[in-house]
Amino acid sequence: MSGVPKPVDAALGRILVIIPTYNELEALPKILERVRASVPTAEILIVDDNSPDGTGRVADQWVAAHAGIHVMHRVGKAGLGAAYLAAFSWGLQQDFDVLVEMDADGSHQPEQLPDLLAALEYSDLVLGSRWVQGGGTQNWSKNREILSKGGNYYTKKMLGIDINDATGGYRAFKASTLRALDLHEVASAGYCFQVDLAWRAKERGFIVTEVPIMFVEREVGTSKMSRKIVTEALWKVTVWGIDRRFKMLKSALTKDGEVN
Repeated sequence: MSGVPKPVDAALGRILVIIPTYNELEALPKILERVRASVPTAEILIVDDNSPDGTGRVADQWVAAHAGIHVMHRVGKAGLGAAYLAAFSWGLQQDFDVLVEMDADGSHQPEQLPDLLAALEYSDLVLGSRWVQGGGTQNWSKNREILSKGGNYYTKKMLGIDINDATGGYRAFKASTLRALDLHEVASAGYCFQVDLAWRAKERGFIVTEVPIMFVEREVGTSKMSRKIVTEALWKVTVWGIDRRFKMLKSALTKDGEVN
């Protein structure tokens, strides 16, 4: 995509776009160019989990050649959740005001980032959503679409949250929101990590807004999605949902006892 980037409200403060990488040698330069073109004022943190294909070396080259690009080298592949938690910690220590999650493979279109940032003017957390009006996916199989919609519907019902796309990974946080989410207690990865943070934000009364995005299936590289990640998400959402219902029942019984 091309054209003049949409203006971003300077009142949002310093913006950090976090891009985790593992074997994204071909995709990384493309996404960096697009982020810089779409939101020129944003800084970028690449979090590389010691990619064997040399992605980390390319990241170092970009850091040396461009201001506002940073890289965090991790010792090995420890999961998406761990990468984001390390990046959040760094970004908060550096006093960024907005922290953005974005995939390296182009599935999250940087050209849509100004729309997410605009919604932060009246929100604490903005989710790029595939499953609200105006959102969708490109080049997905019907089975994958059914799996994603079904998983999100199950999450919505089990956790009692009014979110249509809790598993999506394109999102923008205010720093104040992240500081209040007890990140040291988060130990999830993949889809479950995204659900965990969205649920925590809702539980603490933060304003969570869904902005429609078009998710584009990657054209280069291989997907990091696995059966293990999906299974973890379903299992943890089920456990959290049962625990939530138990607490609600306990609370209701306690109140009933007080009345009597």
